Amino acid sequence: MSAKVFIITPPFTQLNTPYPATAYIKGFLNTKGITSVQADLGIEVILKLFSKQGLTNLFNRIESNLTINNQHLTASFDDPSEAIPPLLWRGAGGEALSTNSQRILALKNEYLKTIDAVILFLQGKNPTLSHLICSENFLPEASRFAQLEELDWAFGTMGVQDKAKHLATLYLEDISDLIVECIDPHFGFSRYAERLGRSANSFDELYGMLQQPFTYIDEILIGLLYERMEEVNPQLACFSVPFPGNLYAAFRSAQYIKKHFPGVKTAMGGGFPNTELRSLTDARVMDFFDFITLDDGEAPLECLIEHIDGMRDVNQLKRTFALVDGAIKYIDNSGCRDYKQADVGTPDYSDLLLDSYISVIEIVNPMHRMWSDGRWNKLTMAHGCYWGKCTFCDISLDYIKVYEPVAARLLVDRMEELIAQTGQNGFHFVDEAAPPALMREVALEILRRNLAVTWWTNIRFEKSFSADLCRLLKLSGCIAVSGGLEVASDRLLDLIQKGVTVAQVARVTRNFTEAGIMVHAYLMYGFPTQTAQETIDSLEMVRQMFEVGILQSGFWHQFAMTAHSPVGMYPEQFGVLKETDAIGSFANNDIVHVDKSGANHDKFSFGLKKSLFNFMHGICFDYPLQDWFEFKVPKTKVEPDFIYNVLQEDDNFTIKPTAKIVWTGGKPYTDFVVKTKKGRNFENAQLTFHDKRESFTIQLEKGQGIWLADILQKADVTNKALGFAQLKQSYEDAGLDDFELLWYSKPINTLREFGLFVL
Repeated sequence: MSAKVFIITPPFTQLNTPYPATAYIKGFLNTKGITSVQADLGIEVILKLFSKQGLTNLFNRIESNLTINNQHLTASFDDPSEAIPPLLWRGAGGEALSTNSQRILALKNEYLKTIDAVILFLQGKNPTLSHLICSENFLPEASRFAQLEELDWAFGTMGVQDKAKHLATLYLEDISDLIVECIDPHFGFSRYAERLGRSANSFDELYGMLQQPFTYIDEILIGLLYERMEEVNPQLACFSVPFPGNLYAAFRSAQYIKKHFPGVKTAMGGGFPNTELRSLTDARVMDFFDFITLDDGEAPLECLIEHIDGMRDVNQLKRTFALVDGAIKYIDNSGCRDYKQADVGTPDYSDLLLDSYISVIEIVNPMHRMWSDGRWNKLTMAHGCYWGKCTFCDISLDYIKVYEPVAARLLVDRMEELIAQTGQNGFHFVDEAAPPALMREVALEILRRNLAVTWWTNIRFEKSFSADLCRLLKLSGCIAVSGGLEVASDRLLDLIQKGVTVAQVARVTRNFTEAGIMVHAYLMYGFPTQTAQETIDSLEMVRQMFEVGILQSGFWHQFAMTAHSPVGMYPEQFGVLKETDAIGSFANNDIVHVDKSGANHDKFSFGLKKSLFNFMHGICFDYPLQDWFEFKVPKTKVEPDFIYNVLQEDDNFTIKPTAKIVWTGGKPYTDFVVKTKKGRNFENAQLTFHDKRESFTIQLEKGQGIWLADILQKADVTNKALGFAQLKQSYEDAGLDDFELLWYSKPINTLREFGLFVL
């Protein structure tokens, strides 16, 4: 299993599916003939910890700590009768052990009995256990289960499998609470020591943590890392660090490699260094990592490998920090070009434990459920963002700024390769915002190849998403989209340069919803100069959109100013002040700012999220908005039927001559019938169609029917799409009269409902 490069995702990202960065890099290295092995140490640590043996070791460690600490406390009392009873104190800090942890420790044998079966169930390998879990007499229950009474109504329509997943998730979270209290306060399923990576302008705190003895979780991680390093025997260990929650584990792992495998070079790349470490100057960081690369990793990594092989001088590296003469130096060989998306290869998920990821249902939010439940192959339709103007976004950085779409055929080729490799036909396109035109072409290509796939992605709610395009996307397997409604205020959307209005978002979300595609809205509060009135009006817009049924999911985020966004670079243009201009020696991205003209945004957080939780479950629409807040808020100025009225406005019926006409409904059976009217005989064409659910028939004049049957074959999705102008010209060339009268007739409208799309 020896390889030149070992690519590692450190704990923790997701439990249900691999984070795709290492698969992308491995796919690229394959095109260069460079051997590599990848590992997601996050899922490996979780599986080691959450097993019968793992929990046995965990309970033994906790009880050992408690015993040692109790002996110390007992010795401090003159009267032995005053000794603290066993298991009343925790070992790490001497404070009282919570009732919840005492309960879990008392139920130790029940956890040991059930853990392996639960993990198999969450891996999809033991589905019949769902009945036992739902009996609610199988799993030991601690504090996380207290919320069940409140959530019973929310799970009323859930199937047995889903309810069992949620109960099993609560069970794991109970154990997690025990770990946090008794073993490692930094533990978390999808993040580890995340606070140490957030806004860490100084490296001091993280560096101090790395000088401490291993935590219990560290011991598991390092044990696994040692085994893998022995197997792979790499020359270069690369850590992908997408989030602050991966940072500590990456440094801890690199520290171990530098000490015990001194001949191996270490490197870090990924979303965290790309956004946070662009002004790095603290040389202590290089005690752990020999190299830190920024932005797209393919070309920098290739240069790095050539450097390690002695084929390239250190000053010829690309977008890489390295230690030169005792100081950190940023090296960017601009003569070395980045790779086009067509040349980076197909992501390669081999080496990863694809059948061992676990699906969890943490909270009752449809879109969050998709992020944490099920195995998704992750791909990108386009590099960067085709819009690239939003003022809160890092549009100055290459991952947003450099826009390059992937050809639809190549993208679907990669989908087919991944289906063959992973056995999974679900895809999450992780774009900043998938381009509508490319989504259309990908959908058509999927339909041409007759593929059965499921997919979802992130979009902008722009007017290109017509009702027909949304129905086409649904037909190709699209099940959900997420997009930024942000602050549902036209003034603030304009300040954000979102390029949409609330009315436009409403119509687009209606189109997706009516096509059967779930819609999740990213919602924002606290944008610079946002007033309390605008916050309440924004909430009212959101309430109305849920009430009329055009949103199914949403989440409020509080605005955060980042160094690489227009707001962060030019705060004076947005009416805010930076609290400090000082640049730290380690991470620099989040900026503390002062908004003198806006509201006190923090206090709105709970009310916004509580109201949204209820709206998502179709209740409390009649509550006054004031009821969600414990302080006085202004009355909304939004008309109570604003969204409803917007949706009543007719769409523009004008069809562009260049619009594509696509038929997805199959070949009709054509028959001719004679009808008599006022003593005269008329021959009509009767076209019978069969779709998956029903059959239907339309009748036209004979000439029109013959023309339509022929044109549907030419417009079939397997052929090159017809232009609308071509369609009209073909009708007139056939000697038929009044194309518009036919096009807006009932028979054609029926076909529009059953797969005739104008795109």
